[in-house]
Amino acid sequence: MADETSTQSTEQHAPTSRPAHSGPGAGPRTPRPAGAPGGGPGGRKFFRRKKVCKFCTEKIDAISYRDVRLLQGFVAERGKIVPRRLTGVCTRHQRKLSLAIKQSRNIALLAFAARF
Repeated sequence: MADETSTQSTEQHAPTSRPAHSGPGAGPRTPRPAGAPGGGPGGRKFFRRKKVCKFCTEKIDAISYRDVRLLQGFVAERGKIVPRRLTGVCTRHQRKLSLAIKQSRNIALLAFAARF
């Protein structure tokens, strides 16, 4: 009987490996870089070019409601006027552009909405 107890004590069960708790406050974490473009270390740096106003660079002051080709570039597929932050047009020209688009819609040069 003494032999049986000694063999049982020498046998050790392998501890089950469980992942550590990964919830909030689970332990020390490395902080994310604040405001760093591209994310973390080794990541590709993302460079966004500053958008410049097409009308300012080409020195176009008057935006005509009859110039449908120009205006269509600033109208989305669904018929909405594309916002400044997407086109890069300055505030002054965006106002003139939206007025010209609205005028050309009223005389049926541009469609109000997309056709389905």
